[in-house]
Amino acid sequence: QVQLVESGGGLVQAGGSLRLSCTVSRGTFSNYAMGWFRQAPGTERKFVGGISRRGIRTLYADSVKGRFTISRDNGKNTVNLQMNSLKPEDTAVYYCAADEGVINLRVTTTLNDYDYWGQGTQVTVSS
Repeated sequence: QVQLVESGGGLVQAGGSLRLSCTVSRGTFSNYAMGWFRQAPGTERKFVGGISRRGIRTLYADSVKGRFTISRDNGKNTVNLQMNSLKPEDTAVYYCAADEGVINLRVTTTLNDYDYWGQGTQVTVSS
C-alpha cells in the first residue's frame, strides 16, 4: 500500500512562511502526479496546487497563486509546498495526494482523481 506522510506544519504569524513536505513510500513516486489540498473546519477539502510526474507542469488555485510554490524531488520521493506571505485564511489541515494517472503532464484539481492520501498536517496562521 502506498503511504504518504506530510510534515512541516505549524503555527506562524501572518506574512510568514512555512514549507510542507510529503514523502511517498511503497510506490513508484515518479509515476504519480502530486497534489496538495487543504481543509478548514466546516468546509470541503479544496485543491491548493499540483505538479506533474516529471515536475514539468504545475497548477495552483487562484487563492495561492504567486505565494505558494510546489516542487518535487523524484530521487527522494518527496514533494514540497513552499508557502510564503501566509494569511489567516490559509489556516487549514493540508493534505498531499498522489494521482496514478498515466498522462505525463496531467495535473488534476479534482479530489476524486487522486488515489492515495496522507493524514494531513495542521497549518495555523495567526493575525
